[in-house]
Amino acid sequence: MRNIGSELRVLLALTASLLLVQLLNSLTGDALHGLGLVPRQLAALPGILFAPWLHGGWLHLLSNLSGLLVLGGLLILRSRRDFLRASTFIVLGSGLLVWLFARHGLHIGASGWLFGLWGLLLARAWFQRSLIDLLFAALVLFLYGGWLFGLVPQPGVSFEYHLAGALCGVCYAALSRRRQP
Repeated sequence: MRNIGSELRVLLALTASLLLVQLLNSLTGDALHGLGLVPRQLAALPGILFAPWLHGGWLHLLSNLSGLLVLGGLLILRSRRDFLRASTFIVLGSGLLVWLFARHGLHIGASGWLFGLWGLLLARAWFQRSLIDLLFAALVLFLYGGWLFGLVPQPGVSFEYHLAGALCGVCYAALSRRRQP
């Protein structure tokens, strides 16, 4: 039997690392923002990996943490390996899409990752059609149905990261679906 506490420790470790990065960024006057993602600049390619760990401030981080804990918790309860694979696919895929296609400017924050988890949990209901996936999708729609509006352009918000993340989450759901005989 799986130990749920060990699964949730992964989320707590991610939370602690996000808080630590924000603390360091705050203490250095946002110096870490230089590691963020700027589309189509070769020097900013490492931002594909670093941007999800950087935030515009404490409020930005805290608003993302609640989504990470809930959406990540739903996914990690099914499988830690699936959570880690999905997160890697979403972070790399959405970062690459933002680097290729987004508006010029600094793109930072974990919201692309969160929208990816959101899209994945919703799409799994379609691709898996299991009771647990349908229940998770219903809960995600109930709690985060308003995120649909995050996929449209808004001033000061990287809707491109949101859109790329959701697309990568749906793609991961399609690519990882279990084949039915």
